[in-house]
Amino acid sequence: MGILGTIFTWWNGATFGTRMGLRGKSRMGSDHLGNVYWEGGKDTAGRPRRWVIYSGSNDASRVPPEWFSWLHHQVDTTPDESMPPPRVWEKPAMPNQTGTALAYRPPGALEKGGTRVRATGDYEAWSPEA
Repeated sequence: MGILGTIFTWWNGATFGTRMGLRGKSRMGSDHLGNVYWEGGKDTAGRPRRWVIYSGSNDASRVPPEWFSWLHHQVDTTPDESMPPPRVWEKPAMPNQTGTALAYRPPGALEKGGTRVRATGDYEAWSPEA
């Protein structure tokens, strides 16, 4: 992305103005998706202000749970310091897949052929006379 892209586009990473606003702030870390987390200044409640600069599209579902907790002041230290190591059965966090080819589509969805399973004999239609 060229210089004009960073000045005028906000939907893919940080704009030039946002990057200028990072001066004097502390870079707290990054996640496996390439998002970078920052802290500095105070919010209206007097707590440190925290935010994320996305790597790629600005989609809040791309923030892993451990960094979500840090962003929302549920934990005081970064996930590297406060979180236990991941368990062997844990799956890595994934962004929201809605609208992509990887989205879940149940067996009757139009994208999967559109043929629904026939109703079984346990269904009885409602009738106002009954």
